[in-house]
Amino acid sequence: MNTKESKKIVVFGGSGFLGSHVADQLSESGYDVVIFDVCSSPWLRKDQTFIKGDLLDKAKVNDVIQDAHAVYNFAALADLNEALDKPLRTVEINILGNVHILEACKNQNVLRMVYASTVYVQSRDGGFYKCSKQAAENYVEEYNRSFGLDYTILRYGSLYGPRATLNNGLLRIVKNALETGVVRYEGSSDTFREYIHVEDAAKASVVALGEDFKNQTIVLTGQEPMRVYDLLKMLAEILGIPNAVEFKENEYPGHYVRTPYAFQPKPGRKYIPPMHVDLGQGLLQVIGEISSVNENVLEKFKSFN
Repeated sequence: MNTKESKKIVVFGGSGFLGSHVADQLSESGYDVVIFDVCSSPWLRKDQTFIKGDLLDKAKVNDVIQDAHAVYNFAALADLNEALDKPLRTVEINILGNVHILEACKNQNVLRMVYASTVYVQSRDGGFYKCSKQAAENYVEEYNRSFGLDYTILRYGSLYGPRATLNNGLLRIVKNALETGVVRYEGSSDTFREYIHVEDAAKASVVALGEDFKNQTIVLTGQEPMRVYDLLKMLAEILGIPNAVEFKENEYPGHYVRTPYAFQPKPGRKYIPPMHVDLGQGLLQVIGEISSVNENVLEKFKSFN
């Protein structure tokens, strides 16, 4: 049986955007980090172990969790738009895969299971992605009631920052602006988001291992809601193209406009890191990362100025 002195932590989905940052923060905190993912991590550290595997492989999931102090699950079909077209695949990965992890945690006497959820769970929007996260949260809570498996549920808001893929909405906006010289957005002009830098979210995700967060649901979003139109104007000003903002009114299926909250039977506690990355600085970091990957993009952008 595990003791609190055990330092091994398994991060499912640790090769991805948020998972890789959390894995790094765990390593910085002195844990022995094991990353389990279907894809190799391009950011794997020398002090981390990578195991390639699938959530649907119950035996392998059970084996990798052996002797773990805690387990994080970031593995998911996380693209809301993709989930709208793949309801069965969403169920397999986001619900069944998570239950495989829960069952292994129960079998291996893991002290804490940390589940990566979303603010969409209490929204009328979010489609099948929202449905899968709601169900997964319910399973996490029921494993606690039935088997005593302690948990922390982390509901993330709008993440941005280094290592994001084109599934990330803010990255797409910045990349398109660098390539075309125009800041474009399709959606309602009333849209609000609470952007949180991925590094702030990762640090908070490690803090959540504390006793105060045991068997709690925590909301991890930005400091305050921000109108997306104001973000676009900020980005355009940073890029030196203040008059090149295009805001196309369009209904975007599955995405909330002003708030993700439609009902809230169990309130989630919001954790705001005492120090956080300034949004403007974070945007500069995103621009720099894209530019370093493709210098031709930056040269093309300069021609618009």
